[in-house]
Amino acid sequence: MKRREFIRHAAAAAGLGLVYPRPLAAQPPDGDSWRTFEILTRVEVRQPSGPTRVWLPTPLAAAPWQQTMGDNYHAAGGNVVMIETGENDPDMLGAAWDEGVAPVLTLTSRVAVRDHAIDLNTPSVPPVDIRTLGRFLRATRLIPIDGIVKTTADAITKGAYTDIEKARAIYDWVVDNTFRDPKVIGSGTGDIRFMLESKNFGGKCVDINTLYVGLARAAGLPARDVYGLRVARSEKGLVSLGLASNDATKAQHCRAEVYLVGYGWVPVDPADVRKVALEEPPGRLAPDDERVKIARARLFGSWEMNWIAYNFAHDVALRGSRRGAIPFFMYPQGETNNGRLDSLDPERFSYTITVSRIAQG
Repeated sequence: MKRREFIRHAAAAAGLGLVYPRPLAAQPPDGDSWRTFEILTRVEVRQPSGPTRVWLPTPLAAAPWQQTMGDNYHAAGGNVVMIETGENDPDMLGAAWDEGVAPVLTLTSRVAVRDHAIDLNTPSVPPVDIRTLGRFLRATRLIPIDGIVKTTADAITKGAYTDIEKARAIYDWVVDNTFRDPKVIGSGTGDIRFMLESKNFGGKCVDINTLYVGLARAAGLPARDVYGLRVARSEKGLVSLGLASNDATKAQHCRAEVYLVGYGWVPVDPADVRKVALEEPPGRLAPDDERVKIARARLFGSWEMNWIAYNFAHDVALRGSRRGAIPFFMYPQGETNNGRLDSLDPERFSYTITVSRIAQG
């Protein structure tokens, strides 16, 4: 079954500012372990030129730790459609306006999540055909798995014999050798070859967690970035790993997963270990600070789900775009006759993301 109802007749209806979204479900899938959040994204192109297009990432349909519960969207005077793709590409919301129309798009999504942890002491997941994970072993434009990436991965995993030993060795190396650089714009670029060749290991979540993914793939472990958004305060005692308010406009966060035989997809987040070390009050904590040690132990094998996932995709082709593929899809994207809009330039491309928790009935 598709993750959302496909929107038929959208082009005709959207000229009147009408769309036919899937209704927002009121309750989470089951039990008290799930929390439900509503995410409202509003995009405005302030300096349109000619026809204008906008694309928004949409919440991942389903995972053991997330269920999408519907979407409402509106683009007055434009055409809007939920674009459902194959397994190698993310679903997305696409909108287009003719010249002379003020481009404004809103998307409301409701998502249920629950905390996610893997028992790394007891293998319990049946084996799968490794060929089904092939895309998570391949190189992408910014994730090469040869050259210095392969050489570094081989050095890190020397003496590690099992998948879990290799995955843990790479995690420890990334935590020990990287640092969070607050000067990096947005979430970083994920150019891991440059990081290794320059020995500049500063970055943000996309840089640090993509480095983990690339090294894991080079070591023969299926791995993937998981692009998403923080949606609530942390309930684990680490204020740096949560929102301070309901404004999530700058709360994009990339996590990672590695596939281990016997355990399945294992959550990891070395970038957030570095975030705790830099930002947890009073800041610039030592590696042996108890809070850093707790984060380091917890973020190999578990995620706190005060965060929702969008997709796993790299080298993303935006449907109808006149430009090339983008390295990853975590921020709103837009284009006019003057080219692709900068997702981090509010003068031309303004958006807000607001989140709220939905009380269970």
